[in-house]
Amino acid sequence: MAGILAWFWNERFWLPHNVTWADLKNTDEATFPQAEDLYLAFPLAFCIFMVRLIFERFIAKPCALGLKIQANGPQKAQPNAILEKVFTAITKHPDEKRLEGLSKQLDWDVRTIQRWFRQRRNQEKPSTLTKFCESMWKFTFYLYIFSYGVRFLKKILTSDLHYYYIMELAFYWSLMFSQFTDIKRKDFAIMFVHHLATIALITFSYVNNMVRVGTLVMCLHDASDFLLEAAKMANYAKCQRLCDLLFVMFGLLFISTRLGLYPIWILNTTLFESWEIVGPYPSWWIFNLLLLLLQLLHSFWSYLIIRITCRAIAKGKAGKWNPLHVSKDDRSDIETSSDEEDSPPSTSKSGHNSTTNGTNGYLSGGVYSEEH
Repeated sequence: MAGILAWFWNERFWLPHNVTWADLKNTDEATFPQAEDLYLAFPLAFCIFMVRLIFERFIAKPCALGLKIQANGPQKAQPNAILEKVFTAITKHPDEKRLEGLSKQLDWDVRTIQRWFRQRRNQEKPSTLTKFCESMWKFTFYLYIFSYGVRFLKKILTSDLHYYYIMELAFYWSLMFSQFTDIKRKDFAIMFVHHLATIALITFSYVNNMVRVGTLVMCLHDASDFLLEAAKMANYAKCQRLCDLLFVMFGLLFISTRLGLYPIWILNTTLFESWEIVGPYPSWWIFNLLLLLLQLLHSFWSYLIIRITCRAIAKGKAGKWNPLHVSKDDRSDIETSSDEEDSPPSTSKSGHNSTTNGTNGYLSGGVYSEEH
């Protein structure tokens, strides 16, 4: 075990060529990050998860009910033993051939069977109340941690900054685990990569004593995340104009910080200025590659935000006046189709009826989260 730890904490991997672990030991004159501090993040992540459960149950839920947000889920599919067996044991998304076979077996038209499967899938999706509680928890934490962390942008490592680092790391560890039980969204894999990169960046920056850069990156991300969650809550509460306003604020802040400040200020410092000061070393390359990975995610999400905004403006001009209508969310897997639900079932059994898969959630056209 000692040999594995010695290999993992090899100085030539983690530190510049002229620095050793002994140089980073705490003294009366200076305080440095200690790698063993990061172990505190694991029990703290569990505590954060428990606090979240309590918060959502006793604070977020009463607030949601006070805003008339009900726990009513999507319309339930009518009971049918044959379709239920196919749904649970074979597939939740039957192909055209299976639909035609079920149509003959049940004497139902294909469109009705398609609607049944859509409604049955939606039964497993969370209610608006559940989504509001999740967003309120994230809004509260992002706003708190941003307000707390922004104070340390000009400070060296202190006990408070140490707490800020460990709290951020613990929060993202809690998101890593809760992502498997939270509302499932279409960008699950992208957010999973984002959380992994964030955890790795926090760890690398702390161990390498790059806490100034780490603090800047975390504050820059937290600055816009709470606005996104606030926009979601406004949408779930059907305060559309407030939702639109918050989304516009979020979009402007997101793009200006993550496509402006992040590459010009942070990446320029870590890639070029640090090269001249300490030179490259193995963990330096990994640290900067992770920062570049975040930049790619920022660019992808910024593209989605701009696309949503353009579509919303186009919709507003095409029909009656409406402020930026951002009430749909590609991240939500709730499948709705107002055209299907409002129209009578087709009598055709050919299986060639097309369905229009919509979304129901937060932003039309698709935007990420959570939790960037």
